[in-house]
Amino acid sequence: MGGTRLVRNTSLTVAGLVLLRLVAAAWTPLTFDEAYYWIWSKHLATGYYDHPPGVALVIRLGTMIAGDTELGVRLVSILLALPMSFAVFRSAEILFGGKRVAANATILLNVTLMAAVGTLIVTPDSPLLVTSSFVLFFLAKVQESGRGAWWLAVGAATGLALASKYTAMFFGPAIVIWLISVAKLRKWFFSLWLYLGGLVALVVFSPVIFWNADHHWVSFIKQLGRSEITEFRLAFIGELIPTQIAFATPLVFVLGAMGLYALARREDGALASRALINAMFWVITLYFLWHSLHARVEANWFAPVYPPLAIAAAAAASLTRWERYWRVVADFCLRWAAPVGILMFAGLMVQANSGALTGFRRDATVRSVGVGWETLAANIEATRARVGASCVLAPDYGTASWLTFYLPRGTCVIQPTQRIRWVNMGEPDPAKLSGKLLWVDEVRASIQPYVAETFATVERVGEFKRMRGPLVIETYALDLLEQPKRPVLDNSPPPELQ
Repeated sequence: MGGTRLVRNTSLTVAGLVLLRLVAAAWTPLTFDEAYYWIWSKHLATGYYDHPPGVALVIRLGTMIAGDTELGVRLVSILLALPMSFAVFRSAEILFGGKRVAANATILLNVTLMAAVGTLIVTPDSPLLVTSSFVLFFLAKVQESGRGAWWLAVGAATGLALASKYTAMFFGPAIVIWLISVAKLRKWFFSLWLYLGGLVALVVFSPVIFWNADHHWVSFIKQLGRSEITEFRLAFIGELIPTQIAFATPLVFVLGAMGLYALARREDGALASRALINAMFWVITLYFLWHSLHARVEANWFAPVYPPLAIAAAAAASLTRWERYWRVVADFCLRWAAPVGILMFAGLMVQANSGALTGFRRDATVRSVGVGWETLAANIEATRARVGASCVLAPDYGTASWLTFYLPRGTCVIQPTQRIRWVNMGEPDPAKLSGKLLWVDEVRASIQPYVAETFATVERVGEFKRMRGPLVIETYALDLLEQPKRPVLDNSPPPELQ
């Protein structure tokens, strides 16, 4: 197949996959995290308690185009797969030569659940996945051209990656390891361009630093505190490997593993190319393997290693000279990776929205995806109007965020605890908190301590179920709160600052 035709077919395939995600995005209710980040997007700032601001900016752009809908929240995140695909295509083409490996890398990345679901469900990993692709691309340009000016682009991409998620700090060690491991690249340690690139990254990231400085460094403390080890628990690493096989999709995972093995054996490409892929993949991977020995590692945290993994997988399929059995395996995986990935994505969307594939039983998606919230919110709003409550209170950020998104716009919704989460939103109108309040929480055996300690009068005024088909996901209790005994808002400092 000619180069022009190969590029065209790859572009059409990626466009088709993006269109499929857009359809799924419009159909699938928001997760509670997406609703939370959507609230961030209404109150833009240079930092937040949980993460840097990248995800809020992505959502804000989408809702400016498609409104405050599920599609609007997800639109730009999904469309960012297009520049991501360009960056991966060019990276593979530069590092391993030829459009065949580049096309395979691009398609293999796009059919993983990490790319498909990771751009559809908008989290900080969505912009991180895209920016990490450009970090890899610009490093490949440094290698190809030998021009120091490309370090400025590396710095800009790294700064944007850091403004998406703090995981991007591992790019620094990865770049240093790459330069050390390739003799001809060590000259960059004596070049001003390398350090100017680092300065660009710092400048781009500096608004996040300033926000943290103004808020007692709380976001840095929260996220960097995850590395603290209190005990070892081997169960978490047992979860990590199966989830990554699923997120990569099994056939892409096999090809990726074969490619990394071949690169380690120095069978494909120049030393600098092999070293770059290995550094960008293994630095982050080894850290999360270590982290999983004492705490859970969420599957989407591996997002920035997927561009180099896809390129390694493409190298295994297109370049490595395998012995007969492994050649058959590589060809089989390459042929069926796209159909299997698309089928897994479609099945996941059907399951998340309906539960049909498990006979309407519970599964891992049932609590995080907001199926049933539109109906539940209508019942909550009817109850709020009936009892005359001026504001709705929720015990956690997820419930508060779903309520804010699915209740009528302008409804007063507050999480009265963990106020650091809402520091950029300003304090609510005191008049809204002076009358009757409606507490929305899952049905529990006893009253929440916050409610019992804050209000003299608590009256149950309704119970409603959140449903996915015939499955009851949760039952919510609605309590009317009156006569506060202390301030309604608990402004205690977060655990990180105590």
